[in-house]
Amino acid sequence: MAGPAVIVIAALFGVGLVAGILRSWGAWGDVLTSARVWAGLAISLWIGLASTVMATVIAVPAALVFRAGFRGRGIALFLFQINLTVPHLVGALGVLYLFAQSGSFARLAYHAHLITGPAEFPALVFDPGAVGIILTYVWKEVPFLGLVTLAALQGLDSDHEGAARTLGATRARAFWHVTLPLIWPALARGMIIVFAFTFGAYEVPALLGQTYPQALPVLAWRSYTDVDLAARPAAMAMALLIAGVSFALIALYMRLGRR
Repeated sequence: MAGPAVIVIAALFGVGLVAGILRSWGAWGDVLTSARVWAGLAISLWIGLASTVMATVIAVPAALVFRAGFRGRGIALFLFQINLTVPHLVGALGVLYLFAQSGSFARLAYHAHLITGPAEFPALVFDPGAVGIILTYVWKEVPFLGLVTLAALQGLDSDHEGAARTLGATRARAFWHVTLPLIWPALARGMIIVFAFTFGAYEVPALLGQTYPQALPVLAWRSYTDVDLAARPAAMAMALLIAGVSFALIALYMRLGRR
């Protein structure tokens, strides 16, 4: 029954892929030797990796707290996952207004006499470390990973953890040696999804990123929309490079799913 839809999607994707390969032909040499492209790839990988790790570090303890249960859990869980309904662009605008050197926190610091001017406030937006971009993604992806982890935790048999505690394991050792290995396949798949999205997304790096180096999706888009049409083959090559990383992540996701 899904055949017709799959055929349409595969045909559209296949046409786009073939068109990209044909239009990028001859531009790969320039792309692979471009310092700007390699810098964009590096900053994109950094954004994806840092966002995924930080979101995971926050999401897993939050899921453990929600699993244990407490008074007001329903309201807290609702507030925890409300970010899922907020677009990434809205979150990016919030980070811009709050953390920019002319933003709300900088003004509060100035009025509190902690700084004497906007330049003394830490550069968290348009900065080389992409801190503002990472903050946006962490804020947005923590609920997703938290719900994935919570679902995995609720599907566990508590006998394994109880046996570990009975045999003398502390709560921390029981988590590291029993609980985490059991939920790792689900958690790893969620992390792959988050990394793939944060690596290939365009809007947040375009709004909060610095001029150089630009994230690879931003660099590809701006090359494609350049008035110089000769830049389009390179843009197609960069898009295919992003797609190649995504294909590798999909393969890893499917392998984890089979295991």
